[in-house]
Amino acid sequence: MTDSPLEELEHQEHVEHAEEAAHAQNPLISRVTMTIAVLAVAAAISASLETSESDSAIAAKNDAVLAQDRATDQWGFANSKSLRRKVYELASDQGSAKAALYSQQAAHEAQDEKAAAANAKKLEQATDADLETSERHDRRHGRLTVGSTLLHMAIAIATLAIILTRRWPWLTAIALACAGAAVDVWAYL
Repeated sequence: MTDSPLEELEHQEHVEHAEEAAHAQNPLISRVTMTIAVLAVAAAISASLETSESDSAIAAKNDAVLAQDRATDQWGFANSKSLRRKVYELASDQGSAKAALYSQQAAHEAQDEKAAAANAKKLEQATDADLETSERHDRRHGRLTVGSTLLHMAIAIATLAIILTRRWPWLTAIALACAGAAVDVWAYL
């Protein structure tokens, strides 16, 4: 004789409750669930740091571009002062009544030229420093990307431990998480 649909439904509910009870009593499930929660927090922190480093790399590159533009402007200003100095020197060499004034003006232009060249060199040093900063943030970003990926992989593999009720995916996930955390720490060394 076949069971009625109601009896079949009740039987299926009993089976589901038995499975849930088995899962609730299995300490592996509890450990894996807690591990996944911790890994999710670690992955979120890693991803946040990754984004921050990427933003910092872009900002430092922008600063380098601005400093280089200012240096270029200063070099252009120094060149214009050099040209003006040459013109005044030529005019003073002509021996006219204003030769002393032209000589004085040439000296003034030479001072401005030196000051502009010194400013340009400082700005070029700032450019180099900003580029180094950008590269450091870029290296960190790359490492944090790897660390974050390993942590996300660990979460997925830990989930397999719950589905399969096996210990090896959980242990693999822990190993991947340790590797991901190590790469994240390495990013700042």
